[in-house]
This record gives sequence, structure tokens and C-alpha cells, in this order.
Amino acid sequence: MSICSSFSLEGKVALVTGGSGKYGRQITKALVEAGARTYISSRRRDQLSAIENEFRSEGCSIRALYMEQEDEASILAMRDEIVSTEGRFDILVNNAVARTMSGWDDSAESFARSMTANATGLFLITRAFGDVMAEQGSGSIINIGSIQGMIGPDGQLYEGLDFHGFVPDYFFHKGGMINFTRFAAAYYGPRQVRCNCISPGGFWTERTPEEFVKRYSARTFLNRMAGESDLMGAVIFLASDASLYITGTNLPVDGGYTAK
Repeated sequence: MSICSSFSLEGKVALVTGGSGKYGRQITKALVEAGARTYISSRRRDQLSAIENEFRSEGCSIRALYMEQEDEASILAMRDEIVSTEGRFDILVNNAVARTMSGWDDSAESFARSMTANATGLFLITRAFGDVMAEQGSGSIINIGSIQGMIGPDGQLYEGLDFHGFVPDYFFHKGGMINFTRFAAAYYGPRQVRCNCISPGGFWTERTPEEFVKRYSARTFLNRMAGESDLMGAVIFLASDASLYITGTNLPVDGGYTAK
């Protein structure tokens, strides 16, 4: 195998949970462009066809399936549909996240709902698809974390702005995701299933306030926020045979924010 061909995902089957969201869209496009037969999950059952058509209009052929991440029955039903259709499964990208809290003073119920979707749900979907790959004897699990699972919030970034970064559940479950990655890597490793985490930094959108962009960019080595293609290369590397001897790692994709 040549080094270039080791990055190809031809013949592979992939799932991106929350594949139509902020990070999910570029991850999904990357997998399709690398040759994987790609599925995405959505909790919006009535929007599945519209999601597929939206990707198709951008030159990406994908299938969108219904899943509620806190509902194990829906996870298993989606898994069974993919495996029965494809006869194999190779790449799980855990990208979906439920944002149930807006701040420190939110209710305990809001925190508990977040843990059900983002912690218990992460475990359930990883087990469901990880067991398939373990039986197959190969596969890659990629968890989409955040630098907010590695460091604390910087209040100075938000001073004078109408939003803040003090959302406790997000820091809790993204931090836990990094060590769960190590656990899954250890558990599935003997059966040649790898598990790694990518921790993105701040992602620029047209709605990001200019002052926040200026402050945040100054905190990075590259002097900018992440854009709409900055996760693509890291995902393809960890999904492909180019990284066959890499597991249990956390890769910050943050322009140097956490290294500064």
C-alpha cells in the first residue's frame, strides 16, 4: 500500500452522529470525499429527506437516519439498519451533542438531561457500533471533543459581550470524553478497533462577534479561529489506515490555543 492510498476510505462504511451540525457538516463531507459510504444521524425524524437533499445539492451522497442519542432502542435500530444494508461497519464519529444548559444557575434537571445524552448516550452508541467492529476485527472510533474538555473557561474573552463560556455540563462531559476515549481504546484494542479523540478549538461563523474573533485569535499561534475545513484532515487521518498504530490519543485542533 502506498502512503497516499493509505488515506483512502474506499469500501469503508461510516457514521457521523449529528452530521448536519456545525462540525458535523465538514466531517461528513470529508468522509464522502475520501470514499466512505457515509451515514449521518439526526433526531429530526421529519427532516431526514431534506438533510439528504441538502447534502446532495452540495455534491455529497449520504443517508440520514433517525436516532435519539439518549434512547438505546433508536441507537440499536439505526445500527441494525446500517449493518444489514452494508454488511460491515468501519468508522464511528461521535459528534452529536445536546446543549441543555445555558449557565451555572440552570436546574439540576438540565444537567441531568445533558449527562443522559452526552455521557450515557456516548457510551451506548460506542458500545453498539464498537462491538460490531470488534467482531469484524477492525475499525476506528473518533470522538469529537473540545478544548473545553482540556482547559477551563477564560472569562476575559467574553467581557462586555452578550454571551459567555461558563456552561458547566459541556466542560464536564467533554473532559470525560477524553478519558472515555482511553478506556475504549484499551477495551477494543486487542480486537484491532482504535479509538481517538479530536478536540477542536473555537469555530468561526458569520454570527461570531468581531470583538470575540479578535480576542480569541490573539490567543492562538495561528492568529485565527477554525474554519469550515480545518477538521477534515484530522478526521480522515484517524479514520484511515494511515493511523493504524494510533489509538487512545487526544488531538487538539485548535491553532495552538492550548499550547500557548
